[in-house]
Amino acid sequence: MVAVNKPLHDTDFYSWTQSQLDALRRRSANELDWDGLAEEMAALGASEIRELEQRFRVLQTHLLKWILQPERRGRSWRNSIENQREAIEDHLSLNPGLKPHEAQQFARAYRKARRDASSEMDMDLALIPGEAPFSLDEAKDEAWWP
Repeated sequence: MVAVNKPLHDTDFYSWTQSQLDALRRRSANELDWDGLAEEMAALGASEIRELEQRFRVLQTHLLKWILQPERRGRSWRNSIENQREAIEDHLSLNPGLKPHEAQQFARAYRKARRDASSEMDMDLALIPGEAPFSLDEAKDEAWWP
């Protein structure tokens, strides 16, 4: 059996990060795993986009429930809407480079939020609007309540 030497990145990710951090701090370019670092940087950026989409998903799910089941409105839904609005604002202020992706992630999140709301309300998906019944600006506006 031939032993395959796997890169440290694949066998001990934490140790790899520490060795790369050390090489970066010492400015030792020849010790850097350039391809691995590029891959990890891309993954970090994608993670920030996913975080934005997830926040929009939760916000839109609760806005749909707020609109479609007014008799069930309560503190929990209100808190969730307020918390997600604040988290989105914080996330965008910490990552202003995400602003150009905001509308796309809002639209992507709505498709999932629609399904989530349908399930959580035990309501036929066909009864939930195919397009968001609120704009991106309305959804993010802490003063807007449908």
